[in-house]
Amino acid sequence: MDILYTGPVPADRESPMTRSETSPSRAQHPSPTQKPNTCCFCWCCCCSCSWSEDDKRGRRKAQDTKLEPFPCEPCPKPTIEEIKQWAQSFDKLMKNPAGRNKFREFLRTEYSEENMLFWLACEDLRKEVNKSAIEEKARLIYEDYISILSPKEVSLDSRVREVINRRMQDPTPHIFEDAQLQIYTLMHRDSYPRFLNSSVYRSLVQGGSRSSSES
Repeated sequence: MDILYTGPVPADRESPMTRSETSPSRAQHPSPTQKPNTCCFCWCCCCSCSWSEDDKRGRRKAQDTKLEPFPCEPCPKPTIEEIKQWAQSFDKLMKNPAGRNKFREFLRTEYSEENMLFWLACEDLRKEVNKSAIEEKARLIYEDYISILSPKEVSLDSRVREVINRRMQDPTPHIFEDAQLQIYTLMHRDSYPRFLNSSVYRSLVQGGSRSSSES
């Protein structure tokens, strides 16, 4: 007749699971190298993992992100008539070099200057005719403003991203056309109204009015 052993289990016969569950050092002190699981999709072009405009703006503000130097467009000083026309429509503002410079200055204060930089880069690409130059500029634009790994990533929906990813195999001067329109619309609806109410624009109007009255 077999005898059933009911005494304590020897240490060398404990299962790994039992030891890990009963060990205070393991339960209370996790390994310093242990890292929380992260979403595997965060390293792909998944739209759901992209930051929102507000999230990115706040993160940049917290980290004081410094964008690469980008020269402002050379242009004459705007007249008071031109400055007032900027308030009539976003198109008039964006078609004026001085207007673009001042709007970009405002975007910098909101940590969203990358939207204007992306739009200007797309405008430059559209004028390019050399195939090798097109490929190089398209690659740089993608790395700087489309890649989710870039600190200057602009906010685009998944459909536009998918189109760009397909076209990057053989880029043309218009590869970012849909993305450029989407960012243009974003600046128009989101940033432009705040620009008109900002101290940047108000000081321009006041300064221009004084200069006009003195002359």
